[in-house]
Formats: sequence, structure tokens, C-alpha cells
Amino acid sequence: MGKVYLVGAGPGDPDLITIKGVKIISQSDVILYDRLVNEQLLAYAPEQTIRIYCGKRPDHHALKQEQINQLLCYYASQGKVVTRLKGGDPFIFGRGGEEVLALRKYQIPFEIVPGITSGSAAPAYAGIPLTHRQISSSVAFVSGVTKAEEDSEAYWEHLAKGPDTLCIYMGVKNLSDICKYLIRYGRDAMTPIAAIYYGTTQVQQTVTGTLETIALKAKQIKNPAMLIIGEVVRLREHIQWFEEMASEESEPLGAVISS
Repeated sequence: MGKVYLVGAGPGDPDLITIKGVKIISQSDVILYDRLVNEQLLAYAPEQTIRIYCGKRPDHHALKQEQINQLLCYYASQGKVVTRLKGGDPFIFGRGGEEVLALRKYQIPFEIVPGITSGSAAPAYAGIPLTHRQISSSVAFVSGVTKAEEDSEAYWEHLAKGPDTLCIYMGVKNLSDICKYLIRYGRDAMTPIAAIYYGTTQVQQTVTGTLETIALKAKQIKNPAMLIIGEVVRLREHIQWFEEMASEESEPLGAVISS
């Protein structure tokens, strides 16, 4: 019997993977990797390693989740070291829990290697601290997609009255509705928000505005993107560093738009 490693590849910058993650990639017989994994990381694997693309886009899945689970079990049962390389962290909107339950069902050994999630990394690269003693003492990582359309209002009503800072994954498509619901259920329309496209990479783009204005200002922002909502977004004006560093180094970088 082999073993399966669920490895967080980090948010996009290939240098943000853990040392342990690199070690495991270098020992892998098989790697199943996602769309948002920086493919530079595959260079750490031996030449003979089997590489299987498992990318998911909103409109197309290269492999269904059930097929991925089957492949993990199949190769591990062949005695191979299998790495499931996932963007960000395997257990934060990465379906890692589903895959581990499938492995448990067939008594296949596994190990979890956490990764840096885009929910913390993208705002850090955009110059937005998620917490600040005078501004934000609570943070929530949430999905921008609800399980059922009829749940949307209750879902956002709860969050509108909740944490100081919201980090929203997969929310760009529903940005206008998200802002509408949050305002309806108590968030000030002038609450600042940032939309960060492909955070930590050289194509990173950051657009800031308010709940009232962001849907119009961020029309060009597509997935993958993080939405950060809360007063901490105002600190970007003073803290942004990544774009400035790239500009000083004369490296190409996506446009930066501020409110």
C-alpha cells in the first residue's frame, strides 16, 4: 500500500509553498494537480513522475471529484507515493475533506500538508491586514456561493451582522448581489471593499471601492479573485508594497485601481 499526501501549493507565488510540500513533491510517483497550482512547482518532481491535471473552472471540470477520488485510491493501492497538489490550503475551500473521507473508506494512509490560503495571502500582498487592534478583531473566510439560491438572503444576513472583516472566495460572479444583501442587512454602504485578482502573482490586480461602488469599479475583475470587506481595506493606502516593489524593479504588473 502506498500513501497519499494532500499538499497545499499556496496562493500562486511558487516561493510560498512550504519546505515540506517541496520535499513531498520531489518524492512523488504521481501528482494530481489543480488549475490554480503554479506549474513551476511540478519541476521539483522526478522526470518519471506521472502528472495528472485535475483543474476545475466554473464552466468546466477536467475531472469530476469522484474520478479524482478514484485515482487517488487506485494509485495508492498500487504502492505509489501520490501527491494531491491543491491551490492554497487543502482544507480551506479545497475539497480536501471530501478526498480524505474517500481515502478513509478504503483504509489508505494519508497525510495533510497545510498551505498558505489566498484568503490571507492575497490581502497581505495588496497591503491589507486582516486584523488591526483598533479596527478589526474578527475575520471570517466564507464562500461567495451558497448551496442553494434560496439560502442566499439568510446566509448574507448572518454575515452582515458578523465579523469585522470578510474574506470571500469565489464571490466575483455574485459581487453585485453580495453587496446588495450586505447593505440590506445592516452593513454601511460606505464600507470599503477590495477585489484582488490572482493575488501574489505578477498579474495581480487590486480594485478598491465601497459596497455601493465596487460592482461597477471592478467589472474587469474575473476569477480567481478574493473579496475583502471591512475597514481594514482603508489601510491599503498606507501599506501597499507589492505593486510598489514591482514598479521599482520595472517588472510588468497588472493595473492598480484605488478608490
